[in-house]
Amino acid sequence: MSEQILQNFINGKWTSSATGRFREVQNPATAEILAKVPISSAAELDQAAQVAHKAFLEWRNVPVTKRIQYLFKLKDLLEANFEDLSRTITMEHGKTLEESRGEMRRAIENVEVACGTPTLMMGDFVENIAPGIDEYMIRQPIGVTGIISPFNFPGMIAFWFIPYAVAAGNTVVIKPSSRVPITMFKLVKLMEESGLPAGVVNMVNGGSEIVDAILDHPLIKSASFVGSTPVAMHVYSRGSAHGKRVQAMGGAKNPVLILPDADVKVTTDILIDSAFGNAGQRCLAAATAIMVGEADKIFIPALAEAASRRVVGYGLNPEVQMGPVITPQDKVRIEGLIQQGVDEGAKMLVDGRKAVIPGYEKGNFIRPTILTDVPVDGLIAKTEVFGPVLGIMHVNTVEQGIEILNNGAFGNMGCIFTSNGSVARKFRNEAEAGNIGINIGVAAPMAFFPFSGWKDSFFGTLHGQGKHAIEFFTQTKIVIERWPKEWTRKF
Repeated sequence: MSEQILQNFINGKWTSSATGRFREVQNPATAEILAKVPISSAAELDQAAQVAHKAFLEWRNVPVTKRIQYLFKLKDLLEANFEDLSRTITMEHGKTLEESRGEMRRAIENVEVACGTPTLMMGDFVENIAPGIDEYMIRQPIGVTGIISPFNFPGMIAFWFIPYAVAAGNTVVIKPSSRVPITMFKLVKLMEESGLPAGVVNMVNGGSEIVDAILDHPLIKSASFVGSTPVAMHVYSRGSAHGKRVQAMGGAKNPVLILPDADVKVTTDILIDSAFGNAGQRCLAAATAIMVGEADKIFIPALAEAASRRVVGYGLNPEVQMGPVITPQDKVRIEGLIQQGVDEGAKMLVDGRKAVIPGYEKGNFIRPTILTDVPVDGLIAKTEVFGPVLGIMHVNTVEQGIEILNNGAFGNMGCIFTSNGSVARKFRNEAEAGNIGINIGVAAPMAFFPFSGWKDSFFGTLHGQGKHAIEFFTQTKIVIERWPKEWTRKF
């Protein structure tokens, strides 16, 4: 991929930012500069918002059955460009090609679900709430929607929002992550190719200035965000202060309970994939393995062996199982947190620091790392590392494990591995997390279910995907209607 200068997309046209400021987009495995992305201004965001609002006034009245025809076309285009998009994700993010393919498959699934919007948007009707009076509820679009997407899933996460917003009759302003903007650049080109009218989908590249401009702009009626908890709290509080609907998904520290009766091979394979897939850079990564009873004697050696033999390298190489972290700064940060864990008393089981991959010496590589005896109250136990680091704790009972999970600040995911159905049911009922996995290591909801984070993992009321997305991007209108016979004109 040759270096390119990326542009914004406003009112159906590709335009260069007037700021003249750029950020380099670097391949995290090779340090190659792939592109330069503009750092746009609030004035350029205002231009996009004005255009989107004008387009909304027409788009909202397009029949929903016609609006979804553009999504059917977009699905075909995504399928036709599937491999190119997947390779682009790997090159600018670093994840393996198989992981990138999985990401794009999830993006496409959301387009497919959004094609059902004519049914998902249906209202309610009650006849004769009083003599001769009917009452019904209809759903109408809210207006211009702002979407702020993260670096870790450049192709998927924006699609938790975009297809639903558009199908429901809204228009969109997207701000992709400036770390990984090439994938969204290509996706917007495909949206353009689908024939969507000018102004329905707009994209403005940039940094925090664009985020705040989205949150402050009076014509933008909602904000959808995924990122760290501190930024999610900022997005939620600032957007809400300006009267916006906000869905802000934050960080996580996902505990996984391991019982002695769990299948050793299956559990080990799944847990390793959960902890180290995407180099740990996902909000559904297993962060803490809580060994219950004698499980530590069984599983710790198995996990150590599996982590040590995981193949790390450039994600386009088919034998590679884990790629680099996103930036050199993140590599330093993650290795610092690992040392913090050791300083707090954790024991190093598998040390992935100072990794050097032959042929990719400039890459941001950290090998899988496992710490045992992690103190419950330590920084490493409470901090979202967002890297390939798994902490291990030990408890005597399932109740103690659930207590650790429930005492955590986050509530994105909790998982349990066991062959005991009664224990699994207890966990499902009592675990305070929005996404629960039973013998599943990454409890990622299908597109027709909401991505249901709790506590400090989510700020808002309605999540991304499925019916929640339709409800978020529409507002209800109640109509109470009477037609007295004496008013009826006789012909």
